[in-house]
Amino acid sequence: MPATVALAMLQREGRWLMQLRDDVPGIVGPGCWGLFGGHLEPGETPEQALRRELVEEISWCGEGLQFRFLHHHPRRLAHVFVGHLTVPLEQLRLLEGQDMALVSATELRSGSIWSPKLGCKRPLVDGVAEILERLLPPDLG
Repeated sequence: MPATVALAMLQREGRWLMQLRDDVPGIVGPGCWGLFGGHLEPGETPEQALRRELVEEISWCGEGLQFRFLHHHPRRLAHVFVGHLTVPLEQLRLLEGQDMALVSATELRSGSIWSPKLGCKRPLVDGVAEILERLLPPDLG
């Protein structure tokens, strides 16, 4: 049975907030870039879970989050939400993961994102590219 999660695609000034996951064996996508969010606790709605996860991961309570679609992946069923990051990146406190960055659509489409903290590129979590393609504006290049 796949896990049920809620994920946030947050935009600020034409860029998208991404989380570089910890290099911990046993977690989904260790050392890869993914979206902020996480598992639903018993009795939580997807939106409640997402708001809780955002506070736990970046100390920010999501505002104006809108559900967009369900993404089916062999390991998870993701409730995908979109919204605007209403504060500058510097006001967030990264409490889970090894890095975070605001990333352009071009960088996201490349499948590999630069980590300012690690000083290297890391790939996307498996399945995230499919979510991004459904949400990113069309590539005009």
